[in-house]
Amino acid sequence: MIETGRLCIKTAGRDAGKKCVIVEILDNKFVLIDGETRRKKCNQMHLEPLKDKIDIKKGASHADVAAEFKKIGLKARETKPKAKKVRPRRLRRSKLAGQAAAEPEDKKTKKTIQKTAKKSVKKTKKKEDKKESTSEQKKDQKD
Repeated sequence: MIETGRLCIKTAGRDAGKKCVIVEILDNKFVLIDGETRRKKCNQMHLEPLKDKIDIKKGASHADVAAEFKKIGLKARETKPKAKKVRPRRLRRSKLAGQAAAEPEDKKTKKTIQKTAKKSVKKTKKKEDKKESTSEQKKDQKD
């Protein structure tokens, strides 16, 4: 019952319920299918053969299968190519130097100013804590 050109229905997987045709018998368990499904290797147990048979050669191309499907009134799977997108390109340093040379320096100076400000705040807090602790110790000694 399983032979090249036999129309089948896929019973398992992503393409379940779709019609396909056996393009080639690979071994005693697997066949190559094409049609409404993706062209791929498939287990024979996942196919339900129909009584119809299409006249195609062993290893027929997708175009041949699509033409035969059109004759019997079925539509073969067709993919659309992706639209070409424009990739963002990195500018060379020589071009960047003229356009945005000042911007990175401004960011760097801001960061260094913020870091030095944080350090100075931490140092002043430490000094104040030391002064308070020493003044408390002196008071304790007097008492």
